[in-house]
Amino acid sequence: MARVRVGTSGWRYPPWRGTFYPSGLAQRRELEYLSRQLGSVEINGSFYALQRPESYRAWAAETPDDFVFAVKGGRFITHMKQLRDVGVPLANFFASGVLALGPKLGPVLWQLPARLPFDAERVAAFLAGLPRTTAAAAELAAGHDERLAGRALTETDADRPLRHALEVRHPSFVRPEPVALLREHGVALVVADSAGTWPSVEETTADFAYVRLHGDAELYASGYSPDALDRWAAKVWTWSAERDVYVYFDNDAKVHAPYDAIALADRLRRSPARRPPPRRGPGA
Repeated sequence: MARVRVGTSGWRYPPWRGTFYPSGLAQRRELEYLSRQLGSVEINGSFYALQRPESYRAWAAETPDDFVFAVKGGRFITHMKQLRDVGVPLANFFASGVLALGPKLGPVLWQLPARLPFDAERVAAFLAGLPRTTAAAAELAAGHDERLAGRALTETDADRPLRHALEVRHPSFVRPEPVALLREHGVALVVADSAGTWPSVEETTADFAYVRLHGDAELYASGYSPDALDRWAAKVWTWSAERDVYVYFDNDAKVHAPYDAIALADRLRRSPARRPPPRRGPGA
């Protein structure tokens, strides 16, 4: 059966303390608290810097058995190298501890910069180099460079499928060729809601869907109204008929993200897909 996971993009935000997080809650317990409210979260720190295996192990230990992490790929790969010559950076990323999440490792998110236009050859080479199993990721991780010496994790506890999602932000991706290329490689094209800042393409290109909600009216800041959440719930219900769906709220600036995520998750628990179909009368 398809699974739907709803969460937030990150969890360590000062404005959430004393609002979403109870006053006096220790910072080290914030992930534990969030993971009892929602079923998934995006790890964002991995975008800014290589993390350590002990951090990934701690995050896995703090969350319920059925919790899932999406991991955001490093900006060194997407923004600085811009997908070119990324064999060693990819090895470093996967050697940094990602595999320590074990069965809680969900999709890897690759967010492209808005200045990067579609280049078929460059994107195809990047997609072809992504590991599709944790065993392949461990093998790739063994090629890390000296920056990971003494702190690399290049083993996996089991061989599992590894999914990837690509968030695009340049309008040149809004045409059939990029969609077909992602579909060929089985990489999900992220459905992004960004208050009109970046393009949004609602094409399913993999065996799962990945949604990022950055703000309905104001980027990163505005919340989602009940009607807007109803509309997104309807879309998720449709996608989940045939595939797993991951949804992450990134409108964190004014503490909307956790509340909107909980509200959407509540709607999805009342999914019409779980209700018996309406009876059809004669001639219907």
